Amino acid sequence: MPHVSRRATLAGLLAAPAARAQPVPLRVIVPFAPGGATDVAARLIAPSLGEALGRPVVIENRGGGGTVIGTEATVNAAPDGNTLGFFTVSSAVLNALLRPGLRFETRRALAPVSLIGTMPMLVVAGPHVPAHTLGDLLTLLRESPRPLTYGSAGPGSINHLSAHLLAMRAGGRAEHVPYRGAGLVIPDLIAGTVDVLIEGFASLHPHVASGALRGLAVTGAARHPSLPAVQTAEEAGLPGYRILNWFGCFAPAATPAPAVARLAEGLRAAVRSPAVAQRLAENGIDAVGSDPEGLAQFWDAEFALWRPVVQAAGVTLD
Repeated sequence: MPHVSRRATLAGLLAAPAARAQPVPLRVIVPFAPGGATDVAARLIAPSLGEALGRPVVIENRGGGGTVIGTEATVNAAPDGNTLGFFTVSSAVLNALLRPGLRFETRRALAPVSLIGTMPMLVVAGPHVPAHTLGDLLTLLRESPRPLTYGSAGPGSINHLSAHLLAMRAGGRAEHVPYRGAGLVIPDLIAGTVDVLIEGFASLHPHVASGALRGLAVTGAARHPSLPAVQTAEEAGLPGYRILNWFGCFAPAATPAPAVARLAEGLRAAVRSPAVAQRLAENGIDAVGSDPEGLAQFWDAEFALWRPVVQAAGVTLD
């Protein structure tokens, strides 16, 4: 048996408690497949969030079910400050309005933590689609002998409702092709399997900049400096078509207020750090980093905004 010195034994005994005291990782659930705008935004802030909180941050993609799977995983997680949901308008608002059969009541099941940022959407077409402007696309929606197809992150997602509204405004028709996440639509869009996608700026602008996809319009109030040649939808002849996606972090509802406050402080520090804010801006995201009350007020306003839109569209999902 090899000789073990008293010093080595003592060092091992002292190290054991330290090993056991490693910080618990923060699980951040993204209810989309990898590659979409939400996944991009979450991964941009994760390293700085880990530094601010002094603990590892693990991104967990739980796509599918029109974001219900990931949202439900967050709702059902232990309310111990170790789980956050990284949600968008789809998971935090639209599903509550569209899905009467949800097994949880969104407003009561989630605790607002921080509004991360807002982002315009891009209307893009695959290179096979004979549309070089939004006006061309509106004409195709009305006159194409076959319905154009549009991809989405699932029924009830902002991709789905935005494209549904676009077809309605055009007086045309289009066929919905749901995926488990908007990022999964992009390869099929490039390959010509699906025609159109309306998705957040963060995941689409590199493909538009490279020429792999054709940018037809941005849904914000102004053109984006990263793609200055792409008109706004209003400039292209579709007044009032302004749609912003957004990212907000929520915890399970019973998470203690001190834990929520610590998470909000960490998120605010991460999002407002110059390096992260710049990376978010480069991806078309306007950084916010609010406190819990700020997200709660914003959340209320989003329900007030989208409720009449959903009612007018007459869309209900099982």
